[in-house]
Amino acid sequence: MSDTKPSPALTSPRARALALCGVLVAALFGVAAFVPLPYTLTFPGVTADTLGSYQDRPVLTITGAPVRSTQGQLRMVTISATNPGEKTGLWRSLQAWFDADEAVRPTDTVYPQGDPAKAEEVTAQQMVESQDAATAAALAHLQLSPAQVKVKVDLGDIGGPSAGQMLALGIVDKLAGDGKGGDLTGGMTVAGTGTIDDQGVIGPVGGVPLKTQAAARDGATVFLLPKDECADAKVNTPAGLRLVPVGTLAESVSALEGLRTGGAVPAC
Repeated sequence: MSDTKPSPALTSPRARALALCGVLVAALFGVAAFVPLPYTLTFPGVTADTLGSYQDRPVLTITGAPVRSTQGQLRMVTISATNPGEKTGLWRSLQAWFDADEAVRPTDTVYPQGDPAKAEEVTAQQMVESQDAATAAALAHLQLSPAQVKVKVDLGDIGGPSAGQMLALGIVDKLAGDGKGGDLTGGMTVAGTGTIDDQGVIGPVGGVPLKTQAAARDGATVFLLPKDECADAKVNTPAGLRLVPVGTLAESVSALEGLRTGGAVPAC
């Protein structure tokens, strides 16, 4: 029977200390994998055509002026998020970090005070303000009186301010189209995001890489976005989706004209 002794290098105090540290590190990583972190996973959400219907109800109902029949689509886009009560561990967060269809965000930026009811209240109010601003900007662009033309927006339980640009474009298209009897879209499926104020200024919204994924999934070939978010939008841009940065409603209308006619169109 052989009597093989371990190498002294393997039984030295230093080797034993390193082995113990390795065990402790492995144990810490094992625990970390199951400890919930203060993060929420976000995903590409639903999209809705502002020229059409959402949940079987028209998104835009306009009274006080003739309304056109339209072709093409103007899609607003959303982001979905895991429930605040759903625990997100280290490994799940790392998986999302490397997945183009997921993102990790601090929970308190998605759910204020960790309260989904509070988040819904905030985003609902933001949507109301966005609808009002989009209506004011669109009517001002068309030189129509808000006292005469009334716009009702119905996007169900979708909240937040980021539909502003696409709502304003939908109103312009339904009332005036391209001003020459055609559509703003030229029959294309155009998606986009961006806040808007009553002067028609388009602002950043965040989450653009996930929104471009949602847009491409639902058939868009063009994506209108705030100028300041070009760098974010170019992260994992879906193949076949053209990014068009704009800063005002007038620039959005002009960009769509360029797309229809083969004219100059801004690019990221």
